[in-house]
Amino acid sequence: MARATTDFYVAGRTVSSWRNASAIGGEFLSAASFLGIASLVFERGAPTAWLPVGYTLGYLVLLVLVAAPLRRSGAYTVPDFAELRLESRAARLVCSALVVAVGWLYALPQLQGAGVVLRHVTGWPRWVGTLVVALVVGANVAVAGMRSITVVQALQYWVKLTAICIPAFVLLAVWLRDGRPAPTGLTDGWWDPVPGPSSGPGLWLTYSTLVALCFGTMGLPHVVVRFYTNPTGREARHTTVAVLVLLGVFYVWTPLYGFFGRIYLRDAPADDTLVLRLPDVAVPGVGGSLLSALLAGGAFAAFLSTTSGLVLSVAGVLDQDVVRPRAHRSPATSFRASTALAVVTPTVVALAATPLRLSTAVGYAFALAAATFAPLIVLGVWWPRLTGPGAIAGMLTGATTTAVSAALSGQVPAGWAAALTEQPALWTVPLATLVSVAVSLATHTSTPPHSLQTLQRLHTPENLSAGS
Repeated sequence: MARATTDFYVAGRTVSSWRNASAIGGEFLSAASFLGIASLVFERGAPTAWLPVGYTLGYLVLLVLVAAPLRRSGAYTVPDFAELRLESRAARLVCSALVVAVGWLYALPQLQGAGVVLRHVTGWPRWVGTLVVALVVGANVAVAGMRSITVVQALQYWVKLTAICIPAFVLLAVWLRDGRPAPTGLTDGWWDPVPGPSSGPGLWLTYSTLVALCFGTMGLPHVVVRFYTNPTGREARHTTVAVLVLLGVFYVWTPLYGFFGRIYLRDAPADDTLVLRLPDVAVPGVGGSLLSALLAGGAFAAFLSTTSGLVLSVAGVLDQDVVRPRAHRSPATSFRASTALAVVTPTVVALAATPLRLSTAVGYAFALAAATFAPLIVLGVWWPRLTGPGAIAGMLTGATTTAVSAALSGQVPAGWAAALTEQPALWTVPLATLVSVAVSLATHTSTPPHSLQTLQRLHTPENLSAGS
C-alpha cells in the first residue's frame, strides 16, 4: 500500500525503463486502439491506417523534444511543471483545469465502451460494465496509487497484445484456407491512403490527424506523468524507445480486423463491437466464441488500464489544487478523496449520456491536448522567454478553438468547413503556439526570474549535476 506522496504520484521515481514502457503501452492502448481502429478501417479503409502511425510517432516526437527534460524537472504532474517553469500560480490553475478536462473527456468513452462490450458479451445492461470498471479502477488507484497501477498496467499490455494477436493469427489462417477472398462492399477510395482528392480537404484531414496524434500524445496528462516515474532522464529516453517498439508490435494487428471484417461481415454496421463479432462469423462454433471471449478480455484490460492512468492524473491535480488546500487532511486521505471525485464525475456522465463513438471522443481529447499542453511543454522546455501570461493565453486559445470546432463538427456544410472542424489540430496547434509567443514577447517583463536556471536544470544530465 502506498503512503508517501511520491508513491501515489510517481511510484517513488524507481520504475525501470522496460517496466515503465510496458505500463505506458498498457494505459496508452485504449479502447480506441483495441476496438476503434478496426471499425474505422472497416468503414473508411486505408486512410484510417494513419491512426496507428500517428499514435506511435507521438512517442518519437516526445523522445526527441521533451522526455528527458520532463523527468529532470522533478515535477509530479503537468501543473507542477507549469508552476516550476513559469513561476506562476495562475498558469498552474489553468493547466490544472485543462488536465481535468482532458482526463474526463478521455475517460468518458472508456467507461461507456466497457458497458457496450459487456452488453455485447453477456446481454447485461450497459450501466453494469461502466460501474464495474469505475469501481475496480477507483479502488486500485485509491489504495496504492502509481506504484500499484504501474505493475497492473505493465501486465495489461501483454494481456492486450496476446488478446489481439492470437485471434488475428487464427483469422489469417482461415483467410488463407478459404483461398484469400477479396473484401466486398467497399466504398469508393477504400484502398486510397488519403481520403478524397489529395489536393483538397482529404489531405488536410490526414495531416491534421497526424498533428493531433503526434502532439496530443505529448500533451496527454496520463502519458506525461509516466516520465516522472523514471529514476533519471536517461531512463526516460530508454522508456520512450521501448514504447515505440511495443506500440509498433501491437498496431501491426489492429487494421487486419477491419480488413477481415470486410470479408466475413461484409455490410454489417461499423460499430465498436466489430472486433468482437468477427471471430464468431469467421470461425463458427466454440472456437469462435473462445476467440471472442479472449478479445473481450483484452478490451476490458484496455478499459481498466487507460482509465486507471487517467483517474490517477486527474486525482493528482484535484488533490494538490482542490481537495488538500481545503480539507487539510493527510496526503493519503486527501488523495483517496480526490480519486473518488475523479472517478464519480465521468461515471455519472457516462451513465447519463448517449454512448459516443470511441474514435470520435478520443480524437477530440488528443486534439485538445495537442492545442493546449504541447505548446506549453515544448516552449517551456526550449524557449527561455516564455511567460506565464503567454502560456495562459496559448492554452486558452487552444482550448477555445478546439471546443468550438467540436461543437460545430457535423453542423457545417461538407468540404473545407467540415474538415476544419472535424480535424482542427493543424490550425489550432500553430495558432495556440503563435499566441503564446506573441503574448510572451508583449509581456517580457513577466519573464520568470529563474527561467535560465530552470532550463539549465532541465537540460543538464543527472551525472553532470551530481559531479558539479
